[in-house]
Amino acid sequence: MDLDVFVSAHRAEWDRLDALLRRRNLTGTEADELVTLYQRTATHLSLIQSSAPDPQLTGRLSQLVARARSVVTGTRRASWRDVTRFLTQSFPAAVYRSRHWWVPTALASTALAALLGWWIGTHPEVQSSIAAPSELRELTRPGGQYETYYSSHPAASFAAQVWTNNAQAAAMCLVLGVFLGLPVLWILFQNMLNLGVGIGLMSSAGRLDTFLGLVLPHGLLELTAVFVAGGTGLRLGWTLIDPGPRTRRTALAEEGRAAVGMAIGLALVLFVSGAIEGFVTPSGLPTWTRITIGITAELAFLAYVYVLGGRAARAGDTGDVDAAERSATVPTAA
Repeated sequence: MDLDVFVSAHRAEWDRLDALLRRRNLTGTEADELVTLYQRTATHLSLIQSSAPDPQLTGRLSQLVARARSVVTGTRRASWRDVTRFLTQSFPAAVYRSRHWWVPTALASTALAALLGWWIGTHPEVQSSIAAPSELRELTRPGGQYETYYSSHPAASFAAQVWTNNAQAAAMCLVLGVFLGLPVLWILFQNMLNLGVGIGLMSSAGRLDTFLGLVLPHGLLELTAVFVAGGTGLRLGWTLIDPGPRTRRTALAEEGRAAVGMAIGLALVLFVSGAIEGFVTPSGLPTWTRITIGITAELAFLAYVYVLGGRAARAGDTGDVDAAERSATVPTAA
C-alpha cells in the first residue's frame, strides 16, 4: 500500500467525519452519513494497521473511530441489571464452560497433594529437610502453629488478608495463562506443595484428623476457586496454541474478556471462603459443624455453576461481554 496515495484519497472523508462529530445536532441525512463514514474509517484503520502501520495516522484514526462509535452506539452505564446478569448468567456460564479444564485440574492437583503428603509423612528424612525436629514438634503439637494460625489475628483482619492473598493468586492464574499456561502450573504446584507439607507433617504426628478439621471448612471452596482459576488459565494458554475455527486474535480476545470477568466472580467466591476461614474455622464450633458448613458452601457453589451456569451456557452465554460492549471489528478475508 502506498500510504501517501491512500491518505490523499481518503483524507476528505476523515475530515468530514471529524466535522460531523463536532456538531451537536445532526439532521437525518447527516446522521446516516456519519454512520457510513464511521464504517469506512474503521475499515481504513484496519487496512493501515495490517498493511502500512503509521503511528501518527493510526492514532488519529483510532480516536476518530472511538469517538464515532460512542456517538453511533451511544454511551451506556452499568446498572444493577448488569450486575444481576453477571452473577446469574455470565459468571456461572463462564465457569461451566471451563469445567472440562478445571475439573481435571482439581483432580490432578488433589492427587498431587495427597501423594506429596504421603511421601512427606512416611519419610522422616524428608521431614528433617523441611525443619529441625523441635520446629516440627512446635508446628504439629496440640496448640501448635498449625492450630493457632487461624486464630492468631482478629477474625475480620485475618479474613481480609486471606481474601486478598487468594484473590491475587486466582487473578495471577487467569492473567498468566496467556504465557502458554506455564506460570499457572507453577502456582498450582506451590499451593499443592503447601497443602501436602501440612498433610504429611500432621499425619506423621498422628493428627491428620485435626488438620483436616481445620482445612476442610474453608479449604473446599477456596481450593475450588483456585482450581477454576488455574483451569481457566490453562485453557487461555491452550487458546494460543489451538484457537479452533476462530482467528488467534479473536479467540484470545474472547477468552481473555471472559477470564477477566471470572476474576471478578472468583473474588466474590473467595470472599465467602475467606469469611469462613476467618470466622468459622477458628471458632469453638464442633468439628463436624465446621466441616458441614464448608461442605454446604461447596455444594452451593457447584449447584450454582451447574444449574445456573449450565442453563445460561446452553442459552448461548459464553461469559464474554455483550456484543455492544466489544471493540469494533471489521470482517477480514479468510
